Amino acid sequence: MSGQIRDAESTAARLLGSSVRNSYDPDLDVDWAAPLVDGAYFMPPRRMSLYGTSLWDGLSEEQRVELSRHEIASIMSVGLWFEIILIQMLARYVYDLDPRQAHAQYSLTEIGDETRHSIMFARTAERLGVPRYGAPKLVHDLARIYKATANGPSMFASVLVAEETTDRLQRSMMDDPDIQPLIRAVNRIHVVEEARHVRYAREEVSRAVPKLSRRALAWHRFSTAVVSFAVVDSLVDPKIYASVGIPPAEGRAAALANPHFHETRRWMAEKIVPFLREEGLIGGRSAKIWKRAHLV
Repeated sequence: MSGQIRDAESTAARLLGSSVRNSYDPDLDVDWAAPLVDGAYFMPPRRMSLYGTSLWDGLSEEQRVELSRHEIASIMSVGLWFEIILIQMLARYVYDLDPRQAHAQYSLTEIGDETRHSIMFARTAERLGVPRYGAPKLVHDLARIYKATANGPSMFASVLVAEETTDRLQRSMMDDPDIQPLIRAVNRIHVVEEARHVRYAREEVSRAVPKLSRRALAWHRFSTAVVSFAVVDSLVDPKIYASVGIPPAEGRAAALANPHFHETRRWMAEKIVPFLREEGLIGGRSAKIWKRAHLV
């Protein structure tokens, strides 16, 4: 085997071992029957899309808590949607791998993890008693093409942006006593298991980028930027604002103009952006897309 394949095998073998030791069953490890705590937020108020706006100032404390219920449900629902995309991309990726190798077996293991996560997020939304939230219809439909064609370093880089931005938010909540215990438990499971997926995807990017031609690098930069923008911009479904009597279009406009929300997006991307810059996947003309998305 070449050095790169050997490195991939070594990493995959370690990740497989970690999967055996540190995996969860949401059916058993989350107390779905426990009552929700009255007055407790479902996500940190300062990370909510309307925080700091006049619309936020006009909400009562009870309305702010209620909006947090719907906003975290939207984030989880869009995360679920993207994990279904990832499952299909990983299935295509492993199709050509040697199933005897640890590298292929870890891809299959990750598919299993993501399936459990998707069900966990779906059950959380059901438990919170919220409407169905998700990505805009156009993004949802275009993703059918993306998940069937994405490949190479931009596929894994886009996955990293989706995983690491939401991971930053989840890490801030999983040990926060002011956050609902149900949300903390779900976040803790996702953070522990997602750390393995991040390691796997980062190494895939690092191995693939040096092999790209200049033209191919420009394409993968563009693809990563566009998909990252679409995913992060879709996390908050405007329909959530109706839960507290705010017209969705008005809430969406306020969020998009909100400096506090822009800062939250940059904060969520603080760990992944330096890595992608170092690997060469942020640069050139596509850098403008990252700025427009408020990720840099």
